[in-house]
Amino acid sequence: MTPKSISEKAPRAYRSELRQQQAEATRTRILEAAADLFAADGYARTTLAKIAAAAGVSAETVQGQGPKAALMIAAIEHAAFGVAGDQNVLDLSYGHTLLAIDDPEQALDFAASAQTEVHERTAPLALALIGGAGADPELNRYWNDLTAGVTRQFRRVLGTFRDKGWLRVDVPFDELVETAAVLCSVETYLRMTHRDDWSADAYRRWCRRMLSETVFAR
Repeated sequence: MTPKSISEKAPRAYRSELRQQQAEATRTRILEAAADLFAADGYARTTLAKIAAAAGVSAETVQGQGPKAALMIAAIEHAAFGVAGDQNVLDLSYGHTLLAIDDPEQALDFAASAQTEVHERTAPLALALIGGAGADPELNRYWNDLTAGVTRQFRRVLGTFRDKGWLRVDVPFDELVETAAVLCSVETYLRMTHRDDWSADAYRRWCRRMLSETVFAR
């Protein structure tokens, strides 16, 4: 390979990487704009044109990201943990931090706080998703898949707690998983904070106490 061919290859690789970074930045801007609009206006009243205007891009650019339902799904996943799909939460920074904790009380503090923070970011989007699921079959399928996926994540997390001897042994593990999933669900969070007017911090304290009393060994 001649020096000339090497020098020609490097600029092309640089330009390709730059284009990828620009595309990722544009997608992030679109998803954040979509999240704001879905949360504020609901699914039905949010259009691709409104998303484009809020993101400062063309309607064609937004359309290139997929249909509205796909944007709704991507916006939720971006707001929750910043990753797409059912990626193992233990492989993310949240999971790394949790796995490094050796005290059950500290683990309860971290888990309840982290779950509340996720709900604070995603609860308005969850309301839009629930509303859209009634009319959009794709969103309805995603809502069902998301619920099942959340339960799988709790099974993974509680599995690590079980291995450390932190969980109750007088209750079947499957029941502990279901209990934690319900206590920490966005539906429970919405009921308490949006319907019953609890603060997010009050929910966090309640969630921690309920997990301690119903899931963890005492």
